[in-house]
Amino acid sequence: MPPSAPVLVEAVAPPAAAPTPDIVAHEIPPAPEPWTTSAPVHIPEIVVPRAPGRFETDAELGMHPRLYDAPHKRREFVVYLPAGWSTEVRAPLIVLCHGCKQTPEEFAQGSRIAELADRLGCLVLMPRQTKWANPWRCWNWFDPSMMLGGGEADIVAAHVRFVRQRYRADPKRVMAVGISAGAALAAVLGVRYPRQVRAVATHSGLACGAASSALVASDVMLRGPHADVEAIGAQARAKFGGALPVPLLAIHGEDDTVISPANSIALVRQYLRLNGHSAVSAETAASSELPLAESTIAERTADGRAMTTREWRIDGRLVVRYVTIAGLGHAWSGGDDALAFNDARPPDASQLVGEFLRETLPEYAGNE
Repeated sequence: MPPSAPVLVEAVAPPAAAPTPDIVAHEIPPAPEPWTTSAPVHIPEIVVPRAPGRFETDAELGMHPRLYDAPHKRREFVVYLPAGWSTEVRAPLIVLCHGCKQTPEEFAQGSRIAELADRLGCLVLMPRQTKWANPWRCWNWFDPSMMLGGGEADIVAAHVRFVRQRYRADPKRVMAVGISAGAALAAVLGVRYPRQVRAVATHSGLACGAASSALVASDVMLRGPHADVEAIGAQARAKFGGALPVPLLAIHGEDDTVISPANSIALVRQYLRLNGHSAVSAETAASSELPLAESTIAERTADGRAMTTREWRIDGRLVVRYVTIAGLGHAWSGGDDALAFNDARPPDASQLVGEFLRETLPEYAGNE
């Protein structure tokens, strides 16, 4: 059998692969890095300037007839509105009572009360005594009706009510401040109007009811009260139920020859009774001596003037602070001595008043 012939196999090329679409590579950008800068960012601060403080008079408010119709019951007054004042914030109210031979403007300048008011945000009411009521412009602290809360005390209390309502002052932070006869007026306001005046600061002052007439006023100024002023404090406390403490700051120069420091000692004792402090009570005989203080601090000012601060407290709450200043006469301590009745040397009585206000009267806690 013949050999098999070779089998010829045709090579068939594999089918061409289907064409693939072109792939275009796109570069993906890197994620952005957090924005940084080598220099600190300065965001400009928007500062809204405070409105400057200003004085307003009762005449500008047109309210004389609204208080009293009888001319003998009218007294002018000035109100200082502190820088940045707004009715949206209940501000404390200082009732600043000038002394004899002074005007409200002079007392305000001498005590620099506007500076203090701007720092604390306080309203300031400054009543004005008239020459026809007293030729020396003294408040008639020796008038029997005033001692009972009438007369000029009643007039100024009406001013307090009006200003407190008009300017939405904080009713729980009203303090009467005065020098000399004005301090005596402030003392009366604290004793007779404790629901309106919540604290008192006196400089070279006298107790409520210290004199019963103008005839004995001079002797009282030189020697001390003719009346039992402690009993007056106790009676006022009983009248108001003993629930309204009225703290007192009394400042007096040891060299005051116009109003004896014995008057401030009597004032301290009166307010201790008014506040129900046990250092002076019905069981202790009335005295001209200063009762034993719970704390006494003796120090010297930067220029060497000796100053002693005594304090009395009830359950930790300050009720009386008595500051005596060596070498000081009948003048506002730390005041502008370009005006009479001011001594430029420290301590600054206005600063002492501000510290006392902040410590003794609480922040606003609601309307009465």
